[in-house]
Amino acid sequence: MQFELEGPVVEWRGPAPFYFVQVSDEDSEDLKEAARGVEYWGQVPVLARLGDVEFRTALFPKDGRYLVPLKAAVRRAAGVEHGEVVTVRLDVVRG
Repeated sequence: MQFELEGPVVEWRGPAPFYFVQVSDEDSEDLKEAARGVEYWGQVPVLARLGDVEFRTALFPKDGRYLVPLKAAVRRAAGVEHGEVVTVRLDVVRG
């Protein structure tokens, strides 16, 4: 199932900064429903597209919603910065 959603790029500080696209509550509920039987440890495998950059990742659950992890290489290639609101396309896939 395909999704197109918009969200801000947020930073989560840990031992190193990690960046994610924050998924809205409503879109998170829709994704959770579409991912039944596919998720593992709460994560949902997806094929994602940010601009012209396509990549595989797994949605990360946090506080009842999902976050789309953005590796540094993906952010650089897509020209995306912290705080920007971006559109990302997601296809829920099997592992």
